[in-house]
Amino acid sequence: MDQTFLIFSLSPLFLLLVLIFLKRTKSPKLNLPPCPHALPILGHLHLIKQPLHRTLNSISQKTGPVTILHFGTRRVLLVSSASAAEECLAKNDIVFANRPNLIIGQHLGHNFTTLVGASYGHHWRNLRRLSSLEIFSTTRLNKFAHIRRNENQLLIRSLLTSAGERFARVELKSKFSGLSFNVIMRMICGRRYYGEAEDTEEAKTFREIMKEMVRLADASNPADFFPILRWLDYGNLEERMKKLGAKNDAFLQGLIDEHRNGKSETKDTMVDHLLNLQKSEPEYYTDMIIKGLILVLLTAGSETTALTIEWAMTLLLNHPETLKKVRVEIDAQVGQDRLVDESDLSKLPSLQNVILETLRLCPPVPLLLAHYSSKECEVSGFDIPSGTILLVNAWTIHRDPDLWEDPTSFRPERDKQLQVNPIWVGEEELSWVRPTQRVVGLTLSTLIQCFEWKRIGEEKIDMTEGSGLTMPKVEPLVAICRARPVTKLVTAGAL
Repeated sequence: MDQTFLIFSLSPLFLLLVLIFLKRTKSPKLNLPPCPHALPILGHLHLIKQPLHRTLNSISQKTGPVTILHFGTRRVLLVSSASAAEECLAKNDIVFANRPNLIIGQHLGHNFTTLVGASYGHHWRNLRRLSSLEIFSTTRLNKFAHIRRNENQLLIRSLLTSAGERFARVELKSKFSGLSFNVIMRMICGRRYYGEAEDTEEAKTFREIMKEMVRLADASNPADFFPILRWLDYGNLEERMKKLGAKNDAFLQGLIDEHRNGKSETKDTMVDHLLNLQKSEPEYYTDMIIKGLILVLLTAGSETTALTIEWAMTLLLNHPETLKKVRVEIDAQVGQDRLVDESDLSKLPSLQNVILETLRLCPPVPLLLAHYSSKECEVSGFDIPSGTILLVNAWTIHRDPDLWEDPTSFRPERDKQLQVNPIWVGEEELSWVRPTQRVVGLTLSTLIQCFEWKRIGEEKIDMTEGSGLTMPKVEPLVAICRARPVTKLVTAGAL
């Protein structure tokens, strides 16, 4: 590109940003939260490094639990204490019930109409009602218990191909991911898309869509912070989002049409149930609404479930005394004559504490989902202007020494603290954590009941976190395991 043309093209951008900066400095005097030194135009973007939750934790350690940041033209409220988070999401819940309009929500979130992307209003309330009563109710989830049970049995069979009477090395990250996606997709449409037997063109297309969706969700788009940059389309991000959105929409529409026309081999799925609702209220239960609900289930429930299982297994392998305690508990309550079931989970307090402590140390969404203020409000005595993005750093809150004794240590025996202090993983906003909790509990208990587990070497497994909206492990989990007697029920087909 000619340099002269480039200079003239970008001049309006810098002029606009300077005007915005000057307007910000001349705004009415408010009692704003502390704000670290910002650069003109960029604001605090120069401070941002991955993993983001650790960077923001470092900032809050210097400025306090309530901080104002500027990401380009966007104002951000960073909250890093349980009391301030509760004030935002309980006292000011309606004010912060909205979502920031990011470009990805337009192209991959059906123009901000999904359960996690819609702002407060009639549509938002209807989606909440629909998800609570029709999708994630206890009755509805109980109907899919056989799917969760069957997928765990298939996981056992998969591990048994490597591990028999002798210890063998197994890679677990991909297995947990496949299990999570298969559970959700079987609930949605009755099909599996991960595993050697599921190597069809349809399965390949689905897996490609999910991979690209994760890549784009983790990518930072400068145009979200400098709107004038949209015409440049940095990194071709928006064009990729448009193409992926169209591809995903066509895929999901195909599933809906297949069930509507009676061509699906599986009946009584979530899609079938939503199509029945569509007959009674076609003006509301549109195909777009159904596709949006499917999308939320996939993006919000699958990866977070797999990550929680992986982190929990990593922590147990690094603390073999806790792993032994949970195994003894399962053997006492269930034994080796049958596989553990969801009905047994309430009788396994040590396992439940492991899950809670895992969510405390390794929250799958460390910054929760971003909110957006619809009007001016007050948080911790500070004035928060309208149009402010809210980020709650759950990772920091979970390490608050005022709430947790020895906060950086893995201590599932801290029963009272785990029951009293909040574990911020999204329960206050999203009902899709219910099926996630069931999958995590059943999978962990099944793995511990069916196999003896050890680390590959003497050194503890690396706990370093990766980057992205979720909190993956940098190194995928690999361990060694040996089958226990109960697995004979699986190989004999007695289940």
